[in-house]
Amino acid sequence: MSSGLGKTYEPKDVEKRLYDFWESNGFFESNADHSEEAYTVVMPPPNITGRLHMGHALDNILQDILIRFKRMKGYNVLWVPGTDHASIATEAKIVQQMRKEGIKKEDIGREGFLKRAWEWKEKYGGFISDQVRKIGCSCDWTHERFTMDEGCNKAVSEFFVRLYEKGLIHRGERVINWCPKCLTSISDSEVNFDEKQGHFWYVKYKMYDSDEFVVVATTRPETIPGDTALAVHPEDDRFKHLIGKKVLLPIMDKEIPIIADEYIKMDFGTGVLKVTPAHSPNDFEIGLRHNLPIINIMDENAVLNDQAGKYKGLSRDEAREKIVSDLEELGSLIKTEDIKHNVGCCYRCSSAIEPRVSAQWFVKMEPLAKPAIDCVKRGDVKFIPERFSKIYYHWMENVKDWCISRQLWWGHRIPAWYCGDCGEITVSKEVPRECFKCKSENISQDEDVLDTWFSSALWPFSVLGWPDKTDELEYFFPTDTLVTGYDIIFFWVAKMIFSSLEMTGKIPFKNVFIHGIVRDSQGRKMSKSLGNGIDPIEIIEKYGADALRFALATGNSPGNDMRFSDEKVLSSRNFANKIWNAARFIHMNINGENIKNEVPAKLSDVDKWIISRFNKVTLEVTENIEKFELGLALQKLYDFIWDEFCDWYIEFSKINICDNPENSAENKQVLVWIMSNTLKLLHPFMPFITEEIWQSFPQSEKSAVVSKYPEYTDNFNFKDSENIVDRMIEIIKSIRNRRSEMNVPQNKKTSIYIDLLDGCLNFKEYENMIKKLSYSDNLQFGNNFNIKNCAVILTNFAKIYIPLNQLIDKESELKRMNKELEDAKKYLESSKLKLRNEEFMSKAPENVINNVKNTVSELENKIIKIEKELENLIKNS
Repeated sequence: MSSGLGKTYEPKDVEKRLYDFWESNGFFESNADHSEEAYTVVMPPPNITGRLHMGHALDNILQDILIRFKRMKGYNVLWVPGTDHASIATEAKIVQQMRKEGIKKEDIGREGFLKRAWEWKEKYGGFISDQVRKIGCSCDWTHERFTMDEGCNKAVSEFFVRLYEKGLIHRGERVINWCPKCLTSISDSEVNFDEKQGHFWYVKYKMYDSDEFVVVATTRPETIPGDTALAVHPEDDRFKHLIGKKVLLPIMDKEIPIIADEYIKMDFGTGVLKVTPAHSPNDFEIGLRHNLPIINIMDENAVLNDQAGKYKGLSRDEAREKIVSDLEELGSLIKTEDIKHNVGCCYRCSSAIEPRVSAQWFVKMEPLAKPAIDCVKRGDVKFIPERFSKIYYHWMENVKDWCISRQLWWGHRIPAWYCGDCGEITVSKEVPRECFKCKSENISQDEDVLDTWFSSALWPFSVLGWPDKTDELEYFFPTDTLVTGYDIIFFWVAKMIFSSLEMTGKIPFKNVFIHGIVRDSQGRKMSKSLGNGIDPIEIIEKYGADALRFALATGNSPGNDMRFSDEKVLSSRNFANKIWNAARFIHMNINGENIKNEVPAKLSDVDKWIISRFNKVTLEVTENIEKFELGLALQKLYDFIWDEFCDWYIEFSKINICDNPENSAENKQVLVWIMSNTLKLLHPFMPFITEEIWQSFPQSEKSAVVSKYPEYTDNFNFKDSENIVDRMIEIIKSIRNRRSEMNVPQNKKTSIYIDLLDGCLNFKEYENMIKKLSYSDNLQFGNNFNIKNCAVILTNFAKIYIPLNQLIDKESELKRMNKELEDAKKYLESSKLKLRNEEFMSKAPENVINNVKNTVSELENKIIKIEKELENLIKNS
């Protein structure tokens, strides 16, 4: 314990030292102890692709607030940290790095590439762990995991084999989402739909045996070479006579049939659909129903292949342009219509997805989705806020089979082996030596890896030892709270729920605490293209971790996006300085005295007031945190510390200690006790500064981290004292406000006469406090004062008189206010002239016009205020 604090709080001097102290003392570590109640959180593992962004910082800070709170409440807390291998993103980064060296994947082979990938993991995985420490996260590093460590590998193989043996995993050909940039398939949940400008091209398909033609509206003319039919609804009278006949495929000079299928919407487009089974999932299903040929016209790079005839070698965009031109030349293009439509894009690289027929591995979702829906409907798993369960239901009730294979090298390789002799597929948790069917040793493993989310889906229980029946799994599982953003409810949350129910028979977590996205000060999403991204580590290095934590927790409400600004960070720094200076004041006044850190037996009304207010704040903050209202809890703490403790109780204490130095021991004791316990309340939010100050006072516990969280008690409810001090504060505030309105400097002392209307309160004991804090040199309490030419202040319980001649020079003040009124009216008229100027209104930018409108509104309010003040000044003279 240090005897005092430096002049200013320097986060760089404190944070690493304190984190090392916490970690070396094992305060974050946890083991199964069935005599204690567990509280478990698994950290959503960040990708090993570089630095943490502001979203990661928010996610981890919210988790740490809950973890530190629960630890201080006496729970046996386990917070499991870890990182995700992130197949697509990591492989893309490594390939990009190799490209700079002039190397391709194929040049070094799979083993050489994986060696590089593991080196990347060691570098950036450690880098991310260091950043998590800098944020102040109190996770148990002895439990740190990686989605491709030995235990997770074992869990993934077990999961795959069990689903395969139940018939829930199968391999087959179908249309999948293909990213031509990442060169891999991606699942439906990994496709983002962006609204883009596009076209409907109305194309004429001529009947094979007549001059009649059918018109098709398409957004993708580049796929025409892959058309194998036109489809109409069987009940569409416009086309019934054409069903079974043939048309000539424009630009390809070949025949394709007209078929009838109930999938076709008669009122959409022209009512005729071009069927391209290899490049549309819906067309693929139509093709299966009608036994149509499946013609894949593009390679993995979305370049047209041999099946596209003369368009071979063109990219899909080039092919679109060329085919549209050829259709025009042939007279087959009737018209082009501008439209806006949703285009599926890769969630990683934002490239347009290419639907493509491919042999892939799939998880059959329908049997898994139903119990996962039911457990949320029963309330076994709760979404906070509850409205996000609707997103979950929508996705789960409309879920399609999950494509889990990826054409990559980095990731969990699919545990399936193909026999070169009999063609049998052997699926096994262990590497087989021979084909399970024909016993041939001529077997080779599937080249693909599993979707990253396949392993992430097991995270809540795989990190606790599953599939082994460990003591930790029995004790810490199901986990308690998952903290995550709303953008990955279907990516990850849903997959964890159905995977956990299927593999363990239990829910993975009880609560899903959803937070929003961190946006910039203008409400825009942070992105590289806008250049508005903020590095949380840079904020920490400049202002400290507590400043970042405060800025991200302030105003945070479950499920809602939040804005991050420099003003928030500066506000948090000012708050930290306020607390630091308050602590220094206490140290300067206890000055080495042996002050007990407990509530003294003898208490003044002012002491009782602050203890009672602290007691109520303890109750409210505890309830807010329990309900995940972390932003509201922090706001209440901020208000209590800044307004009540610092601005009032410390100010009262300064006067009391100065006036009664021999009888101020109890006051000092209350200062130490309130400060120590308030620091405990604040510790989950701002752990570093609270620990540093907390340790500077006498404590019986080793660290704030493992100290007992304050609890509400009826014994500390002092309603009468609260009433007295609240009224005293109201008197002081009302006097200060009136002086401020009249621009009276603080050093100008006045007489004050207070008539207590209800006569039930006696402030005689606090006369000196009121006098000093109201800037008075003569304070009198009484009844029916007859004082002329004074400012009169009315409160709910008092009438306060201040002689005007002691406040202001009336003539000078009238002159000043009239001049201010005249200037405001001139400025208002010039601003209104601008708004009446047609040239200004037509040429000025919108933000400039809005600024002028705001100025007009502000000036109008200012004029009203000055006129009212003038009226009061004249009336009270």
